[in-house]
Amino acid sequence: MAGATVRGMPDAEDVRRIALSLPETTEKTAWNMPTFRVAGKMFATLPEEETSIAVRCPKEERAELVLAEPEKFWVAGHEAQFAWVRARLAALEDEDELRDILADSWRQAAPPRLLDAHPELLLSGE
Repeated sequence: MAGATVRGMPDAEDVRRIALSLPETTEKTAWNMPTFRVAGKMFATLPEEETSIAVRCPKEERAELVLAEPEKFWVAGHEAQFAWVRARLAALEDEDELRDILADSWRQAAPPRLLDAHPELLLSGE
């Protein structure tokens, strides 16, 4: 498959490594799961058995994502009123897709000073 990594699907350790590589990101356990924060604002979590991630996503975009790729994205019931979406790690194409998802969520939580300081993270494949 074109674009797929040799290693296979991304896993929880890939999530942790990529998330922590983003500027000023910290990991904190909350609700008995790893959460990732930038400047104190949460942008990703590794819920349940660490087989999926929850990330920030505007509600308008979230509906389109879930409709377009329901095998990959869904909304957990307790998160429906918030601008979050879940992504199944096993359904992601590769580590690059995981990095794009995490970076997009990071951008939504990061303060303007970090966005200004890291213009390379503002470039998106959209």
